[in-house]
Amino acid sequence: MTDFENYMSPGRKGHLIGIGGVSMSSLAEVLKGMGLEVTGSDINEGPNVMALREGGIEVLIGHRAENIRDDTDFIVRTAAVHDDNPEIIEASRRGIPVFERTQAWGAISRGYANSLCISGTHGKTTTTSMCTHILMAAEKDPTVMIGGTLPLLNAGHRVGSGNTIIMEACEYCNSFLSFYPTVAVILNIEEDHLDFFKDLADIQSSFRQFAEKVPEFGSVVANADDRNTMEAVAGIERKVMTFGMSRSADVYAENIVYHGAVTEFDVYYRGKLFTDVTLHVPGEHNVKNALAATAASICLGIRPSAVKYGLAGFNGAGRRFEFKGKYNGADVYDDYAHHPGELKALLNAVEKLNYQRTVLVFQPHTYSRTQALFTDFVEQLKRADVVILAEIYAAREKNTIGISSADLAARIDGALFCATFTELENVLKELARPGDLILTVGAGDVYKIGENLVKQN
Repeated sequence: MTDFENYMSPGRKGHLIGIGGVSMSSLAEVLKGMGLEVTGSDINEGPNVMALREGGIEVLIGHRAENIRDDTDFIVRTAAVHDDNPEIIEASRRGIPVFERTQAWGAISRGYANSLCISGTHGKTTTTSMCTHILMAAEKDPTVMIGGTLPLLNAGHRVGSGNTIIMEACEYCNSFLSFYPTVAVILNIEEDHLDFFKDLADIQSSFRQFAEKVPEFGSVVANADDRNTMEAVAGIERKVMTFGMSRSADVYAENIVYHGAVTEFDVYYRGKLFTDVTLHVPGEHNVKNALAATAASICLGIRPSAVKYGLAGFNGAGRRFEFKGKYNGADVYDDYAHHPGELKALLNAVEKLNYQRTVLVFQPHTYSRTQALFTDFVEQLKRADVVILAEIYAAREKNTIGISSADLAARIDGALFCATFTELENVLKELARPGDLILTVGAGDVYKIGENLVKQN
């Protein structure tokens, strides 16, 4: 396949299929900022599509062969766009090279002296966002690609003129193996995406390959508390910087004090105080994310004061314990957690917030994940005071398994299954009361439930 770098020059014309996605819309703006001419197509209208049009990028709704212009030099597609897409078929017929989204981002990252790539089963968006805050505080003017919206940027991306790029690196379909990290962060490794990976060992192998992409002068940042991560990087011929909650790690936390949603702690680097931190997002998992961001920053030579002030200014990323408003006296929050490990971290965090009841509205994401991790989901979901389940969000799948959220509800005492959002909202209207924390949770469109409630308040 032709290298995407050959097309990264001003005046080249590219067409992005699925341009409305978070990463693809960011890619479109970055390419436009580099002087390329960009068009795109998507199935639906949406905020990203509107923003692209306002920025002068033509976006067509629907996928048709005629969307490919005569002078198109290359195509970029998302993983969700398959070979039977009419635009892909047309590109193939005309001999136009087709690249995956991650190949494009990988090629872009090679143009930066510092390429900070954050991977892991959980915490990628939050940690990438924390790193962005830190490098902005350090005045490094980074280019950024995040898998969610960061209020600081009012977007999921940023085009900077500095020599550093910060990127969220996802393991699904080995996407992150298209990247060229100089600092590779591995937050944790757990069983996930088992529709692609064979088993945990296969996942660990993929993460090791990711770490091995770091050049000899670069660094791997690894979670010392996570056995799967440490096994994956064991014996690797790269400089490894560890972070964790114990003094055996290179970067660790001491004197942790929780004040509701605020956490204060000291960061130590190899036995010496590096800086003190005040974090405005709750939970031990966010302390670990902050330690990972600090370790990565140390690898990049960032001063302690930038870490301190960067983390102090971070108030969460979009859909990461995001406050939506109030309904009938209850606080409504939304979170992207869609894996049992993420649910565990979220519930651990909210248990410290002293609400009278936690009302958990959960929408599982994909049939394969729900089946593969069914028992783990039940174990975490039953911790909430009230559990309401929406139907599984299909995403890229068809329900060949014959599984439903009703199956989860049947295993959890008192849990309710609602087949529609309207039914679910009506249930919430009946039970919401002051002192409640209403959590809408999942990677699909469950956030709409909380937003609708808050609008009606």
